[in-house]
Amino acid sequence: MAETLNARAGIGMTSARTRGRMVERLREQGIRDETVLAAMGNVPRHLFVDQALESRAYEDTALPIGFGQTISNPYIVARMAELARHGESGQGHALGRVLEIGLGCGYQAAVLGRLAREVVSMERIAALVGKTRVRLRELRVNNVKIKHGDGMHGAKDFAPFDAIVIAAAFAEVPQELLPQLVDGGRLVMPLGNATQTLCVVERQGDSFVEHLLEGVKFVPLLPGVA
Repeated sequence: MAETLNARAGIGMTSARTRGRMVERLREQGIRDETVLAAMGNVPRHLFVDQALESRAYEDTALPIGFGQTISNPYIVARMAELARHGESGQGHALGRVLEIGLGCGYQAAVLGRLAREVVSMERIAALVGKTRVRLRELRVNNVKIKHGDGMHGAKDFAPFDAIVIAAAFAEVPQELLPQLVDGGRLVMPLGNATQTLCVVERQGDSFVEHLLEGVKFVPLLPGVA
């Protein structure tokens, strides 16, 4: 894996200049958090997709990663990261521990790892866990803990979390996850089935305030492990 990643790291169309163009596009699309934009510019997205799809890695589109899963488009990764840091308050917060549900290929986890002290990432598909663990190790992403398990139950052993980011859609907010947030913490997820909306739930003491934002399209959140 290391030799493969090293060989793929320097080709022209995946250069820092290419990532810079992606960051400028994200700015034009409304991403304002410079910390998030810097993280997006520093994580080489082409190393998280199959080599055959490298030429499309920095397009604003989701791409298949196998097992019926996708890597989210750059805008939605940046948007969810921005919401994890800001919620609806408009003020950025330093992130300590973040829970990600839906590790996939590890791209979003790597971005979150540049924004948080520690990321705990849950993935239900064992084959993805093994492949992505190797990828993150070779890329020296050392602050992401990967757990094979059912993300619908969260990770109580590591709670509480400053933010929870769910990379798959569910028909309703998983109530089991809300107590795992710190006071002031934020859950960010796509909500709905056929029609999905980006949702932020903010914890305010013992209350939880829900905000519905723009439309999105994600694969469904499935229970159990595979």
